[in-house]
Amino acid sequence: MKKAETINKLVLISLFAALAYVCVAVFRIKISFLTLDLKDAIITVAAMLINPVAGIAISVVVSLIEMVTLSDTMLYGFLMNVISTVSFATVASVIYRAKKSLYSAILGLVCGVLSMTATMMLANLLITPYYMGVTVDEVVGLIPKLLLPFNLIKSVINACIVMIIYKPVSQTLKRAGMKTGDNAESYSFKGKSIVVTLAALAVAVICFVIIFIVLGAEIV
Repeated sequence: MKKAETINKLVLISLFAALAYVCVAVFRIKISFLTLDLKDAIITVAAMLINPVAGIAISVVVSLIEMVTLSDTMLYGFLMNVISTVSFATVASVIYRAKKSLYSAILGLVCGVLSMTATMMLANLLITPYYMGVTVDEVVGLIPKLLLPFNLIKSVINACIVMIIYKPVSQTLKRAGMKTGDNAESYSFKGKSIVVTLAALAVAVICFVIIFIVLGAEIV
């Protein structure tokens, strides 16, 4: 039984890692030297369905593959990707898995948004000066007009996508015979969850409008 469960987890991890990489490969939004993609949503769903450690593992693997195949920022991009995803997915999944419900999912994602935004501000202050060859004061100057809005909007978009796809992904995996650790009672896709899903879709659309119109993003 334990061997079967291990194989099941490995298959799920591989599946989510592949999906996360596809998200990076087919949809990337460039804003200055920053890149927005949707892999955090996929990795967070994996962490919520499997466990937070799986989310961390997927984050490292996908970021490493991205570094050697797609990225032009190399080690800097790898570090920032891992820090960003782990700070978001781990917080969100730990809170959700403590008591699986719609409310804990929302709370986890809100905390994930705050965690990622705050962590990336600190990471930018510590790492970006070395990568860009600028002073810390210059990076501080980028926070209100670029770094803060970018990371906040990026995390909000990914949180919204998690709310939209979590239950359909969970139900699809169950129908395929994959054990995820979720159960029928947790976060049922009806009533309030449908309202929240529609609200998440609306917020995501607004965030994309801000990204393209206000911040001048480009799809690459």
